[in-house]
Formats: sequence, structure tokens, C-alpha cells
Amino acid sequence: MSDSLREPWLRGLAFNPAAPSDLLIRLVDSAVGPSMCEGRELPDAVTDAALGHPDKGIRRALARNRHVDPARLAPLAKDPSGIVRWWLAGGPLPRPRRVRPLPDGIIATLLTAEDGGEDRMLTASEIKAQLESSRQIPQSFYRSMAGREHPELRIRATWRWQSLTPVERAGLLDDPDPAVREAAREAGWVLDPERVEAELPSIGSLSREHVLGTCALSPALVERCFADGTVEPLTRNPHTPAPAVARLARHPEPGIRAKVAARPDLAPELVAELGQDPDAYVRMRMRLHPFPRTWGEYGAIRLVGHGPDCVCPIIEPDTGPDVEPSADWFAACAVSEEPVLRRVAATWPGLPAELVEALARDEDEEVRIRLACHHPPAPPHLLLDVFVTRPAHRPHLLTLPAFPRTGLTHLIGHPDPQVRALAAADPALPDPPVDDPDASVSRAAAANPNLSPQALETLLADPRTAEGAAANPSLPVSRMHALLDRCPTTVV
Repeated sequence: MSDSLREPWLRGLAFNPAAPSDLLIRLVDSAVGPSMCEGRELPDAVTDAALGHPDKGIRRALARNRHVDPARLAPLAKDPSGIVRWWLAGGPLPRPRRVRPLPDGIIATLLTAEDGGEDRMLTASEIKAQLESSRQIPQSFYRSMAGREHPELRIRATWRWQSLTPVERAGLLDDPDPAVREAAREAGWVLDPERVEAELPSIGSLSREHVLGTCALSPALVERCFADGTVEPLTRNPHTPAPAVARLARHPEPGIRAKVAARPDLAPELVAELGQDPDAYVRMRMRLHPFPRTWGEYGAIRLVGHGPDCVCPIIEPDTGPDVEPSADWFAACAVSEEPVLRRVAATWPGLPAELVEALARDEDEEVRIRLACHHPPAPPHLLLDVFVTRPAHRPHLLTLPAFPRTGLTHLIGHPDPQVRALAAADPALPDPPVDDPDASVSRAAAANPNLSPQALETLLADPRTAEGAAANPSLPVSRMHALLDRCPTTVV
């Protein structure tokens, strides 16, 4: 046997969807063990083997697996190795656009840990920071922290002071734990205009813009912003005083006036003025979102507008104590004449089926793209259409459960090899193109379950198709074991 066949066979077997648990457990200790434990669905027995594996490289790989039920990963939150915990806190890589949240128990364990593991390569604070930036903490957990039993979590609740309700703020200020009370008193500066003014000089330039765009502002600080020309953050700050909003609405720069025109707290005279603004874009922003408006609606509209190839993270909206836009508002957006509002509706998972079908046929391409990428029941034909026409979205679309894997034979002659590779794997394809000039297409064709075991033998002997053939679910299990017997496994 040629040495050139061993690695392709191992890689193929590791990702063969029909490989039994005992074969996969044998592969855990091979050179492909880490990539297998990280990159595919695993039977429970294989997950158990990886969870209890003595090599932290295997446990670390499992911690990054986006296919395994995250509840099964709970033991890794207390893993002896801080590196394993850090990878669990960071989530799968490459990071998907829509990150699956971790269970509350795992989050609480990681956030309240007092050490960074016995390998002493990371601190507990570094692991917590990794978790905070991973998008694996759902808004429901953030909203619950103020009432959590562990004081460390209540302290963390104070870090999101403006997202808390008045009752929650009062409770933290009167918390039985002195450290929580102190954290609450310190956190309250963001809603105290004089303290914001005093703190601002010590804040870095990047955070300064965030402060000006979110915190309560004193009249003196507002005047300073107008004097030095840093008024753009004021246009989106809910705490900007009404007199300052009026000045911004009459700002000489149309871009500033347009941003003010989107605010939900405009006085009637400003609504009238901006509706007659000499700049067409300002008038459009005013017309786009009829009154009455809410800050939740304002935030939903702000999330769109990056173009058809936008691959920004798909994040759970954080409306804080404000009311989330209503179902009726999203439904009205779905039938609006404004494409921007239909794009907003396309991102809302609660949209009724009849409106989903209508948006799937929308004349605006970005509406269709956003529906395909954001809406769970988006029709399979739409997912396929976006896959073919917009390569930027392919990695995300391939992770969606509704993405079609059959009915693709019409794409087998497509000029794009990624599209041909998708079609080559269609089980309904009568003659998979194993001789395609592109290696990824021939590999996908070799993995097509429509191939007979006899055809697979020829493909297993060819380095170009050996990996695909070894990954073919039609390969008999006895043949899988025989191939593995011929591959000396390299212990990780």
C-alpha cells in the first residue's frame, strides 16, 4: 500500500457519517482524532471517550465542536486544564455567524471560577473575558444575573447598568453583599451626567465615542461636543437633551440631520422640519419609520444596511428594559413599500409563514438574502439560490438544517467548483463526476452514496479520490475497519 493513501483514508473515515462508534473511538487516538472530535457529529459513546480522554488536545478539540449538544460539554467547564476551559469559553472556530449559546450552568461555572486551571497558562479572568467576547452568553442569562445567587454574577450584572430595570438597579444598590453594593454604586456613573463629565477625560478615544453615544450627558459636556465637532454620537444617544436634539436636527451636515431623523423622540416641530428637509436622504429617513416609534424599533432598523454580501454576526438583539418591537410592527415592515423595512422583517424569526413566503419572492435581492441567512424556516429553494449567487454566504448557509442536499443535479455543469461539489454529492446523481478536474469536486463525488462498493474500491486506490471514498457512507463497515487496520495510527 502506498503511504500516500494512509492520511486520506484516515481523514475520510473520520468524517464518514456511517462510521460506527467503535471505529470512531479507535480514530480518537489517531492523527485525525483532534479534527474529528472538533468537526463532526459524534455518537454519545465517542463523546464520552473524548470527554474522558487523558490528552487535553482531544478534550480541547471537543470543546470547539459546534455539532455536539453543548449540555454534554458541561464537564469541560471544570476541566483540570485551563486551555480546555478557554477553548470551551471561546466556542467553535471559525466562529459561525449565529453562535449557539451555552447552557446557563456552564456559563455560571466559567464566570465564577477562581482559578485558571492546573496548567497555569491562563488566568480565570482571561477565560471569563474569552467567554464574554464569544457571543455564547444569551441575553436571557444577562437579564437573569441581577437575581443570581453567586455574588460574582450579581457584580457582573452591574456592568450592564443601563440594561437593568429600575427595580434591578435598586436591588443591587441594596444587595446584602458589600462588594455587590460597591459595584452598583460605581456602575451608576453612566446615568449621572456630572459623573460622566468628570470621568470622560480619563477614558480612551475609542471608549469616549461609546460614552457619548450611550450615557447621560451634562449640558456642559453637550456644549463641548458642539464646540469640538464630536456631535455624531449624540445623534443616537437616548439621553441627549431635547434642546441638543433640536440643534442637531438643524445641523449644516445632512448626514447628521439624517441620523437625527431616525430618532423616536423627536418633537412635532422637528418632525415637520425634517420631513421637508432640502436633502432627499434626510426626508427618506424621516419617511422610512412612521411615528409613533420606539427605541427598540430604532435599533432593529439600525442593524440593516451593510449590503448584500454582509457577513456580520447574527446576534440576539439587546433591547434592555425597552419593549422589543411587536409582532404587528414586524408584520407591517414585511409588507412595507420600503425595502429597508422588509429587510428588517426578514431577520425576525417570528414572522408568519405566509409573510416568509412573500419575502422569499421579494424583488429586492437583499431582502431575500437576509431571509435566507437569518430566518429559520426560509424555503430551501431560496437557500440554494443564495448559495449559488452569493459565495460570501456559503459557509453560513451550509450550516443550516434546511439547506437542500438533494435536487441539485441541474448544477453539475456549473462553472463554479464549489457549486459543482455540492451537486456532486447529491445521492440522486446517476453518475457522480469523480474525474472532475477540480479536486474538491472529485472528492465530493467519491463520497456520493450512490456509488457501489465495487466502484469505491477503485477510488480508494487513487490518492485523488481516496479521502472521498473512505468518507462514503456506502462503504461496508467491515471495509472501514479493514482500512483502519492498514493505517498505523499516530497517538496524539
